[in-house]
Amino acid sequence: MSKENPEGEAIAAEELLLPQDIFLSFGMHIGTKIKTRDMEPFIYKVRPDGLYVLDIRKIDERIRIAAKFLSRFEPPKIVATAVRLYAKEPVTKFCEVTRATPVIGRFPPGLFLNPMYPGRIEPGVVLVSDPRADSQAIREATQIGVPVVALCSTDNDFTNIDLIIPTNNKGRKALAAVYWLLARQILRERGEIMPNADLPIPVEDFEVKLAEKAQQE
Repeated sequence: MSKENPEGEAIAAEELLLPQDIFLSFGMHIGTKIKTRDMEPFIYKVRPDGLYVLDIRKIDERIRIAAKFLSRFEPPKIVATAVRLYAKEPVTKFCEVTRATPVIGRFPPGLFLNPMYPGRIEPGVVLVSDPRADSQAIREATQIGVPVVALCSTDNDFTNIDLIIPTNNKGRKALAAVYWLLARQILRERGEIMPNADLPIPVEDFEVKLAEKAQQE
């Protein structure tokens, strides 16, 4: 049985990592009112309210590609960064599940570059939640020749990024869902869970709680 995707074309529900209605409910396909030339291939249309809409099939495809790529690295060599508040809990949970290394909050200059920095990290690959907010991590990864995987919305460009996952990288639910899916797919690629198995924790656990957000503010 097939359903219609945001492009109006039939798509088999079993082809997606999540049922289409659930996929759409997280808002991963909702972009901003700005689009860059780099992101044009991933955009389907602009809504009447001016928001650009991403193609969910391409989001799904890139999550799979990124998971396959990231699964080749030793877990601690995957460094995931999160400067923005809504990305902090998703990245923390992602790292707990995949055993990656988190860098939460402000990225300390020299964390990758300065051999004298306490707690210096030597990444094999860097995963960033927003190229604009996580620019320092991208800059340092580029200087040491480490590949960068980035969550990109319609307003991002691909400067110094090696692999992009098109998605809403600002929404609370969207960030939780994309990191949950990415973690699940990485574990599947590693053979740590069955190809059709879910994570032991629900997607809601990846989500920043509103009470927590209010307290931090």
